[in-house]
Amino acid sequence: MERNPLIAVDTQPDSPSAIYGHPRASARLRPLIADVGKRSGEFPDYLANHLPMVLEAMGRLGAAPERLEAYARHYTLAHAVPFPPPAVSSLTDATWRSALGQRERETDLRDYFADVVSRIGGNEAIRLHLPALFPGVAASATHGLMRLAYAVLRRDEMEIGIALGYWAATYLAFPQPPLAGSPTVDDPAELILSMQSEPSFRNIVVSSTLLWKWIEAVGHIPAFQQRLGRLAPRDDLLIRMRQASLALYAGTMSFEALHAVTGSHWLRLVSPHLDKPQILAVHFWEVVLSLYTKIGMPDLPSAEMLDAWRKLQVPPDEAIAAAAIASDDEHDHSLVFSALEEYRHTGDPLYRVVAARRVGLIE
Repeated sequence: MERNPLIAVDTQPDSPSAIYGHPRASARLRPLIADVGKRSGEFPDYLANHLPMVLEAMGRLGAAPERLEAYARHYTLAHAVPFPPPAVSSLTDATWRSALGQRERETDLRDYFADVVSRIGGNEAIRLHLPALFPGVAASATHGLMRLAYAVLRRDEMEIGIALGYWAATYLAFPQPPLAGSPTVDDPAELILSMQSEPSFRNIVVSSTLLWKWIEAVGHIPAFQQRLGRLAPRDDLLIRMRQASLALYAGTMSFEALHAVTGSHWLRLVSPHLDKPQILAVHFWEVVLSLYTKIGMPDLPSAEMLDAWRKLQVPPDEAIAAAAIASDDEHDHSLVFSALEEYRHTGDPLYRVVAARRVGLIE
């Protein structure tokens, strides 16, 4: 298999992790997440509610129940996380797609998917219904995917229904212009770097700080639309995406590239429940393409630089996890947990390096 020479291959799958959940946290997590999960998937104004997911991440990183409860109170109050809007009208198998992208229908969509999960189970609900949501994976800046991934990780049927409803209510798809021929690009890194020469991707102005508003705006640029559908859904696509995302984040440590790294983890969790997970991966990478413009379309680090970073001395996993737990920034919890899980899966020490950098333990 030919690969991009800048990116390392997975060499040590399922390597051991030194991080274990707090012995008293697991019993508290499920009822705590069930309680905070009653609130909306977003808080004012249209920002993703990370709380159900980062509580799980913090618990698995070793947070004590007291820290989890304190953080849940802090997050809910600091962000004024509301309850979902009132129901409008019930949805059915024949009508639920008519409510896609309508935030005011969050309750209706949550209720619909709760019923679906109760009838056929979470795994089958994902397999049958998620393909219709693939094109809208930019939903709430990809956090619909995040919520579903954590629900799958926890084997939480209630959260699976909520996550599907949240994804559907915030559904955001790019225009899909007709393409001449089949997808021709195998390497996601190649596709992302091909954008550097396009002038219309420079100096984009978006009148909002919301990440999903940037994604939406880039989707209207003709040159961007020409790149949609270019990436081939190969069997090794998620591996290549994981490697390219890690290189991009290591080189930039940017907020946008962080979501590519965590998103690759979420895709790995959800993929076993799908018949064609590569199709979802293609749509996710198109979101990453749109965010690449926001960070100035930098080059990826060289193979030599990546290897040098891999050799850096970093604190033990327990210290990295403890620093994330102590933080009140939900993206610290998210990145560190995903990075350590991806390190456990791949054995690539660069994940430990970026995790330690994120929480300020190394430069």
